[in-house]
Formats: sequence, structure tokens, C-alpha cells
Amino acid sequence: MNHTTLVLQVSGHFGMETATERFSIGAGEMLLIRRNQLGELTKTPLNGEAYQTIIICLYEDLLRQIALEEQIEIKEKYTGPSNISISGNDFLHSFFQSVIPYIRHSEEKITNAVGILKVKEAVLLLLHTMPELKRFLFDFSEPYKMDLEKFMLNNFHFNIPVEKFAQLTGRSLAGFKRDFRKIFDMSPRHWLQVKRLTEARYLIEKKNRKPSEIYIELGFENLSHFSRSFKKQFGKSPTA
Repeated sequence: MNHTTLVLQVSGHFGMETATERFSIGAGEMLLIRRNQLGELTKTPLNGEAYQTIIICLYEDLLRQIALEEQIEIKEKYTGPSNISISGNDFLHSFFQSVIPYIRHSEEKITNAVGILKVKEAVLLLLHTMPELKRFLFDFSEPYKMDLEKFMLNNFHFNIPVEKFAQLTGRSLAGFKRDFRKIFDMSPRHWLQVKRLTEARYLIEKKNRKPSEIYIELGFENLSHFSRSFKKQFGKSPTA
């Protein structure tokens, strides 16, 4: 996710798993998700009801505008949790109720001004409910140069472009490739391919997983591509 997101679960079950954390929320619960994370989402209907969730995207440009208007200045980098459960209260629940008509009548053109006002309302209510969220919401520092080796070992299975990995580790593409080769002694694309296939072989041989169960979770777009790559790497098909 490139931007901070506020989620209200209306019905069903919402799950999110990152390399280091796992969260789930049910009907009536809220979660604030920080920008620049990789994660797998699960959306599960329950009790015969349709799955419904409301997502409010808090784009950085608008958060910067709110910080100026409210004279909010954060000088220290935020180092707390990346995902925060938001306690339910009448203010926030009433806000989400006010958003429902816009969702139900999405075919009608709503002006940008109205949309901006609703997002501002959400941010101000979050600050009213949890003032300590200031640092979470208004830290605009550039992504720090995180531990590239640790990040890649935790997130290699996500099927995203190398450019995105570079961004999420706080590097330019050229800087990412340079640092990556110093650590792994090969290009990012080659390493990702070998790492995913090695993990696949482990899951098949040691965990008795089926190729059809694991190819997507290891970042391959289809089973035939996975099978061809596996055979080229190890000299035999994954089913063998």
C-alpha cells in the first residue's frame, strides 16, 4: 500500500498479513494501516452475508495540507507500529454512516471538494479520538534506508516489480541494484527467481505442499510458468 488507509469492516472478516504482523477485524471494527507496506489480504463473507468494507485513503498531499491548516509539525520520525486498531466511538461510527450514501450512489458525480472534506473529517476525528496519532499520520520524512537483506528475505514472495522493492527500501532503482548485488552477489530478478523456486522445492519436499497450492503465494502468475521455471532450475518438474 502506497498510502495510509483507514478501514471499517461493515460485514464479513478482513485479514491482513505482512512479513512481521498479522491482523484481522470483524464487523464494526476499524484498522489504520500505514503507507509503504507489503501484505496479503483476505476477505471472507460470514453467515451468508455479503462481504462489505469501507476504505478511506489518506493521501500524503492531503495530510500535508491538513498539517499546514492545523499547524501540526512533527520533527521526529515515527517508529511505532505500522498498523493500529482504532477504538470504536460514536464520532467515527457516525462518520462512516455519513459516507455510505456516497458509496451506494457511486454513479453520481461527487465533487472533489466534497471528497476532500470527508477525508479531512476522518483525519480530524482520528486525532480527536487518539491524539497520539499525530506522529503516525504526519511524519512526512522519506522512507529510511532499511535493512535490504532482511526486507528481501521477509518479502521475496510478493509479486511486485523490482522498482517497487527499491521504493519500499528507501532507495533509487540504481541504488537498490547496487546495494543488492553487494549483499546477494546477483541481480534482484535472478535472486528472486532462485529464492522463490528454492522455497517452492522446500515446501513440496518437506511440507508435502502441492504445486497448485503454492505457486501464487510465491509470486508466480500462473502454474505453467512456475512448472517451466522449476524444471529449468532443478532438472525435473515440481510434480516429480
